[in-house]
Amino acid sequence: MTNIQNPESLDLSASFKAYDVRGIVGESITVPMVEAIGAAFVDVLELAGQTVLVGGDMRPSSPDFCKAFAQGATKRGASVKLLDLISTDELYFASGHFNAAGAMFTASHNPAEYNGIKMTRAGAVPLSSETGLKDIQELTARYLAEGIPVVEQLGQIGVQDVLKDYAGYLRSLVDLSGSRPLKVVVDAGNGMAGLTTPAVLGDQLLPALPLEIVPMYFELDGTFPNHEANPLEPANLVDLQAAVVAHGADIGLAFDGDADRCFVIDEKGHPVSPSAVTALVARREIARARAGGEETPAIIHNLITSRAVPELVLADGGRPVRTRVGHSFIKAVMASEGAVFGGEHSAHYYFRDFYNADTGMLAAMHVLAALGEQPRPLSELGAEYEPYVASGEINSKIEDKAGAVARVRAEYAGDGVTVDELDGVTFTADSGDWWFNLRPSNTEPYLRYNGEAKDRATMESVRDAVLALVRG
Repeated sequence: MTNIQNPESLDLSASFKAYDVRGIVGESITVPMVEAIGAAFVDVLELAGQTVLVGGDMRPSSPDFCKAFAQGATKRGASVKLLDLISTDELYFASGHFNAAGAMFTASHNPAEYNGIKMTRAGAVPLSSETGLKDIQELTARYLAEGIPVVEQLGQIGVQDVLKDYAGYLRSLVDLSGSRPLKVVVDAGNGMAGLTTPAVLGDQLLPALPLEIVPMYFELDGTFPNHEANPLEPANLVDLQAAVVAHGADIGLAFDGDADRCFVIDEKGHPVSPSAVTALVARREIARARAGGEETPAIIHNLITSRAVPELVLADGGRPVRTRVGHSFIKAVMASEGAVFGGEHSAHYYFRDFYNADTGMLAAMHVLAALGEQPRPLSELGAEYEPYVASGEINSKIEDKAGAVARVRAEYAGDGVTVDELDGVTFTADSGDWWFNLRPSNTEPYLRYNGEAKDRATMESVRDAVLALVRG
């Protein structure tokens, strides 16, 4: 055994997060560290003699990291299939389809100098600090200090392309062949959707669909030369919004860097909220599940999703299940409730038929199908699912977050207002006129406000009054 990194630099807490590994390349995530993680991954999950799937996005550091992880894994007796360039939801597909554990190298929407690892157990079951990631961190530190012990029977490294299987599987879940012709502008943000969109929605690998794809920034470039691959930021949607209008398109789709999230733009260039997308997809999935004999299909939504979502789910014969914010919570509840679908305000969409994992492409296909099976424009169709006015997320930088929440509670808690503490504190008017949630950030001095009301005047009035208390 050889020491592969100086023990003095073994603080892994900067890169090991609650649900993944993420850091600055060459500083808080390095090739020796990744090799040790690959070895620890195999040991903690007891994968010796089994096959591990490894792929990465278009970031310049991803290929070297994939090879290092594979070398670490094979030293501990696992074989590796390198999936090469993939999206995060391709890894989830492969992990579910082949029932194998896997690792994806990506830093999602983070800037170019970052990279990271999303790891799953077999069947696309996520890892978190509470379900193995902490153990991997501790063993990684040991292997960095002492060296990786090499087993007698090394694993083998091979290569496998899953893009066609992934595309075919998604098409089996949503049939777009009967859609009316649609012009679709897709902004891949120089991320992995530049590879997956032609395969799934185009005719690169499968028969053509009645979709005219107008590509934007499809060149895979992990330096993100056009804009950050983070469509949650409105500035990163401006190019797509202009292109949809300029091309007279029916719809625009924007993906983040690893293509597991998708944002939707209507024909007028206006965003369709992730809550509206959640409601639209929920309606389709409830109908399909009920047609298959399921009595009250469960739909997951986090607590800052629009109240329109649970209202529509109930009206359509489903069962809404409210959760905390965060993909690990959603995936766990998806599994425990047997839910058919789940959606978050951050544009993560989870499907039972996709191994309870999130996939932006499948959500986009549902929106395309809903649009293409009827004659109205998306602005009219989407309006059905946005009956309320939302504030969006507003951050207040404040050190005494508990004191700020106490001031709001003193003012608002009382007759006619229901208060709950599922995730932060949510205040809901019993009249149904408004609600708002205050959630403290765990890592930054921010208190996050999200609210919604029956009309703009009420939303703005409540928002301004609460923020004055918070910042007072």
